[in-house]
Amino acid sequence: MLGLIGKKIGMTQVFDAEGHLIPVTAIKVEGNVVVAERTEEKNGYNAVLLGSVDIKDKAATKPYKGQFKEICAPKKYLHEFRNFDREVKVGDTLGVDVFKDIVYVDVTGTTKGKGYQGGMKRHGFHGGRATHGSKFHRDLGGTAMSSTPARTFKGQKMAGHMGNVQQTVQNLRIVKIDEEAGLLLVKGAIPGSAKSTVVVKKAVKK
Repeated sequence: MLGLIGKKIGMTQVFDAEGHLIPVTAIKVEGNVVVAERTEEKNGYNAVLLGSVDIKDKAATKPYKGQFKEICAPKKYLHEFRNFDREVKVGDTLGVDVFKDIVYVDVTGTTKGKGYQGGMKRHGFHGGRATHGSKFHRDLGGTAMSSTPARTFKGQKMAGHMGNVQQTVQNLRIVKIDEEAGLLLVKGAIPGSAKSTVVVKKAVKK
């Protein structure tokens, strides 16, 4: 499975050859270094471990820095890609050219945190009437059974923490690849705020 670690820059728009405007998200891909390889004989599966974004030597502990010894500077982000569809070896640096012959990708990121929210915003409940005299505007309504034992089942849609979860958007079309700038432009929105870290993989359903 081909994949890279990137950073969400933000959204913009581009025009295609026919003059159609396409909303795109720009993903910056800095050099992804192959830090380690997992093999069937030693680990029970095949994979490569990629690292991205250098950190200061004093910011990492000795055990953490040990895996980068004689390979590269310590990296802030690490991600393992199983069954990597490309011949690589430890120390190789990968860029956006990995997706040169790929049309669709899946992007995984962490959604924006919304804090503690009520049922209407968190689950899209309509609420009650907004008219004068109504005592049911934005209330959640009943959540438990009316008979004994009166308890609320797990998984009930209620108020609570919203956002800040891992989410994957599938089948996003690659609109443009800028190898010089290390940019990948994909059609549509991806999860996360600007400057957040994302993982881009070859689409599994295309």
